[in-house]
Amino acid sequence: MSLFKKHKYLVIRNAISVELANFAFNYFLMKRDATEWMHKNNYVSEYTPGFGTWKDKQIPNTFSCYGDTFMETLMMKVLPVMEKHTELKLLPTYTYTRAYKKGDILHRHKDRPSCQISTTLHLGGNQWPIFIDPTGANNILSGAETATVVKPNAPKGNRVDLKVGDMLVYSGCELEHWREAFEGNVCVQTFLHYNDAEGRFGKENIFDKRPMLGIPKQLRLDI
Repeated sequence: MSLFKKHKYLVIRNAISVELANFAFNYFLMKRDATEWMHKNNYVSEYTPGFGTWKDKQIPNTFSCYGDTFMETLMMKVLPVMEKHTELKLLPTYTYTRAYKKGDILHRHKDRPSCQISTTLHLGGNQWPIFIDPTGANNILSGAETATVVKPNAPKGNRVDLKVGDMLVYSGCELEHWREAFEGNVCVQTFLHYNDAEGRFGKENIFDKRPMLGIPKQLRLDI
């Protein structure tokens, strides 16, 4: 039995090379800055698909991008590594990438079905620990994307530190995960999401219900 099947999470060190991670890091910061310029000069708006947003409800005012073509290519590159370590046949769903800033908080939560087998891959910037509760318990009393109230006796979780190129793999729908307030200046991480091909949501959620990878969520077939 794989470590992932036993514990429902694991860390893959050097999942991608530092060179590739640095390239992805610089690419995404350039995309953020270019998108900001285009917003300010009215070439694109929040409603223009594919350019990214600062209106992510989970972490407002932080640049985020769904389904970036480069990151989705990276998701496919990492797929064989994922299948080797999880011992599962996986189907890609979508990617989501953020350039975090000082003070950001990722509240305790579980993910939606398209994030059944999830990863967070550290591309560059300051390190920012992620916490994961391996018990699978439901500790959230009430919550929204921007705030969460948890049980007083909720487990503190296991701290995971990632270096550039390292990747945390976890069962996103089963294990609560979160991050405390970010004390650094910038941290770029991409989330690569997959479904178990033999699982309940596998074939239903392939490409997150889009016709193909690399296109905006506005083109999902269920919208």
